Amino acid sequence: MNHLPLNRLLELAKLFFKLGVIGFGGPVAHIAMIEDEVVKRRQWLTQDHFLDLLGATNLIPGPNSTEMAIHIGYIYAGWLGLIIAGVCFILPAVLITGFFAWVYVNYGTLPEFSPLLYGIKPAVLAIIFNALWRLGKKAIKTKKLLIIAVAVGLINWLGNVNEVIALLLGGILGMIWLQKSDQNSNQTNLMITALTLGTTLPTITITPVVPLWKLGFFFLKVGSVLFGGGYLLIAFLQGGLVDEYQWLTQKQLLDAVAIGQFTPGPVLSTATFIGYIISGLPGAVVATAGIFLPSFLFVAILNPLIPKLRTSSWTRAFLDAVNLSAVALMVVTTLQLGITTLTFGKVPYVDFLGLIIFLISAVLAIRYQINATWLVLGGGLIGWGVQILGYIQ
Repeated sequence: MNHLPLNRLLELAKLFFKLGVIGFGGPVAHIAMIEDEVVKRRQWLTQDHFLDLLGATNLIPGPNSTEMAIHIGYIYAGWLGLIIAGVCFILPAVLITGFFAWVYVNYGTLPEFSPLLYGIKPAVLAIIFNALWRLGKKAIKTKKLLIIAVAVGLINWLGNVNEVIALLLGGILGMIWLQKSDQNSNQTNLMITALTLGTTLPTITITPVVPLWKLGFFFLKVGSVLFGGGYLLIAFLQGGLVDEYQWLTQKQLLDAVAIGQFTPGPVLSTATFIGYIISGLPGAVVATAGIFLPSFLFVAILNPLIPKLRTSSWTRAFLDAVNLSAVALMVVTTLQLGITTLTFGKVPYVDFLGLIIFLISAVLAIRYQINATWLVLGGGLIGWGVQILGYIQ
């Protein structure tokens, strides 16, 4: 992979920057978009290899979709590819979040984004459904694998068991039950946080002067141990920044997490926003580097080991079961997202317009293979148009 032509690095940069710009919907949606681009459209990886990477990524700390981008960059263009793919995927979210942080600090308000998100969310749900359809068909080849998938999904949903523990249980069951078989499976990731967004933000209070090394070290620790996605991120930030160090008020923390939710790309770009609030532009840079750096290191260590896991029947069975368990967790997450996205009110009632956007997007994705970029843009325009018509009425 040495002396690769520059065009491979440019391809990686162009693709992952685009995915970073349109990557609404959290890591499950990001992975669906990445799978569509690198497996189906460009054929840089086989689906089995892609699923092995996803299964392994679920078992290490850090943002899964970002780590998938880093994995693919390394495989396609070596060490430079690893850096370029990861940075280009993260960069749009960091720039957008940093801009919002500047607006927040200087004006205390943000533009209204809910109309765009109203149309984007059901379109993203259709993109996830399309990826699930493909991954599920590839993964579930035997009754044993199906049983493991159902068991892991039920444990996670009904038993409220942590996702990493559920993955490990599925992997151990597979290692014991399937170790003599040669089945292939898939995996995928989860992590989705839903937060109601406010559009008018309070005047920012002055925070104490914080040493940059201390701010960076805090986010480096978070990035090194962050399993479980957005909910656990909130717990770390609440315990460290609000309760222990008192660098943020709780209101500022909630605003930061909300901004991370409605911007595209990795939700960990919340660190950029918080760093800017605490220590301005240097703080934003240090916090962002701290929270994402461990992902690059973990992938660099893990990637060469993944093919070796296929050489033993025990580790092969474990990886197959973990991959399929991750697909099951993705199904659970998608169901929860679907309920949240396509209903409203406490009863709840079906949001028929949202359902129509979802169905049209699903048909366009599955039947006509329309790229996710156009589905996201189309959904956003519909949401925007609906609000304009509402104002006219």
